[in-house]
Amino acid sequence: MRRSLPVILRTFLFRKGEQHFQSALAKIGPFSIYAPLLTLVLLFGFQGEQIIAQPLVILLLAVSILIQVVVNSSLAYLANRKLGVSHDVAAPSCLIGASNFFELAVATAISLFGLKSGAALATVVGVLMEVPVMLAVVKVVNASRRWYEQEA
Repeated sequence: MRRSLPVILRTFLFRKGEQHFQSALAKIGPFSIYAPLLTLVLLFGFQGEQIIAQPLVILLLAVSILIQVVVNSSLAYLANRKLGVSHDVAAPSCLIGASNFFELAVATAISLFGLKSGAALATVVGVLMEVPVMLAVVKVVNASRRWYEQEA
């Protein structure tokens, strides 16, 4: 029977008890922040020349990501309002619907196509776009709360 590394580690850590497991989680917790950050730094390092050499491609990728996030989050927000879903549920719903899961895309692009591929370049642009665009969506959703809660 094949087991994955996380399952093996969990089994090993739980054999020593819940307290030991929680202690180990606390020690490895910071790596969950630093590992994606290191991945992004490496990606930018490998893709820096491509980003500078292909500004039109970068612009096309950025605009398409922007349109996709705006359309998806707007549709989700308006549909939630029409269905009478409360604002505290609708707000995260439109963020989830608009998310591109670039963390998964980065990992997939690197593993399948390599660090210097066009797929990796697209994920770099996605990461650059997703955070500020999603923050803008949060700002709009929070600012429109009164409108949202009025009867549709």
